Amino acid sequence: MSETANPVDVFKALADDTRARIALLICAEGELCVCELTAALDLSQPKISRHLAQLRSSGLLADRRQGQWVYYRAHPQLAPWVTALLQGALAAHGHWLAADITRLQAMAGRPVRCC
Repeated sequence: MSETANPVDVFKALADDTRARIALLICAEGELCVCELTAALDLSQPKISRHLAQLRSSGLLADRRQGQWVYYRAHPQLAPWVTALLQGALAAHGHWLAADITRLQAMAGRPVRCC
């Protein structure tokens, strides 16, 4: 998603509660894998993967593989206004994710990142 990101596409991608929570959690944490998102959101792996695929295809997220793990982060070429939108939403409504963050922090066996 480049500087020419279409606002309609961005808002459509974030219009779902699960996708919005995923995007904001990743914004808060910097990078998360599917197992961390399933623990944080208390949802099944297929449901999380389906939403991640939509966020990736919309250009909001990028992924990288490290061994058996696939990590998701904000796309490096994300338009600055989209980054500001996500950070602003997180700053203003971080409490909306409180239960998700608590579950994430309580997750046993979180993968260790090398980078």
